[in-house]
Amino acid sequence: MGAGCAARIERVRAAMGHGSSAVKTWTWFDDQWLEGNPPLIGPMSHAFWLGSTVFDGARAFEGVTPDLDRHCSRVNASAEALAMIPTMRPEEIVELTRDGLRLFDRDAAVYIRPSYWAEGNHPSTLIACDPASTRFALTLWAAPMPMPSGLSVTLSHYRRPTLECMPVNAKAGCLYPNNARATLEAKAKGFDNALVLDLLGNVAELASANVFLAKDGVVMTPTANGTFLAGITRARVIDLLRKAGQPVVEKTLRIQDFLDADEIFSTGNYSKVVPITRFEDRVLEPGPMYRLARRLYWDFAHA
Repeated sequence: MGAGCAARIERVRAAMGHGSSAVKTWTWFDDQWLEGNPPLIGPMSHAFWLGSTVFDGARAFEGVTPDLDRHCSRVNASAEALAMIPTMRPEEIVELTRDGLRLFDRDAAVYIRPSYWAEGNHPSTLIACDPASTRFALTLWAAPMPMPSGLSVTLSHYRRPTLECMPVNAKAGCLYPNNARATLEAKAKGFDNALVLDLLGNVAELASANVFLAKDGVVMTPTANGTFLAGITRARVIDLLRKAGQPVVEKTLRIQDFLDADEIFSTGNYSKVVPITRFEDRVLEPGPMYRLARRLYWDFAHA
């Protein structure tokens, strides 16, 4: 795939008549790179009306693509969780991504989004998708890395579902309207993001990222109890901190734990490691645990 795809990319760039800096979005679909926002599904697609979509999000920034292989493996696992059949091997998605990034400047900040969806209905029922109709696309678009200036967070009254309610073991598009409700609720109250609980009232995550706190020199994060996607960046940060000798405890956490925390920070693919500088009416400073986590992650990414 690599040599042929790379040759096609060079032809695309030559035909466009401009350098990579002018290219904002490219999508690979049906063995070609398409610029902009191409129409890939129609009104009769299962994905359009019944939501059979999964995706993943990786990052290219400062010339590196940390954990790209893990993201490409996870999108396949997500497809299988929604009864689709992945049509690409993870290593093929990695190779295709590296080819596509040549359409951008080397140090460009790019969001990398492989996705699967189902076109057809299951032979036995309209509700389920036909696994054999699974389609794949890879979208790359220029997305600057957010500055780690700090987030303000409020408690949401929306809750995270369990696996019995929703496919929380996948990065599925159908989960995100609930995240959006929590985010919009927080924005309406003047906050950036929301702390979301599970159905038992334990803290699960933020509306769009995993969450950590530090108290008395110990870093803590909600245990992966099956109500939220325990992220790849989360796992990487836990591993890096522990290898650096910093204790990290995964445990059941309640709202009061965050109200009493010395510091709070988030992890996620889009922004990586970001401090939380306000929780409700409490102002916090970016602390040493946040700074250590961010430094360790950046060192890992550039190693």
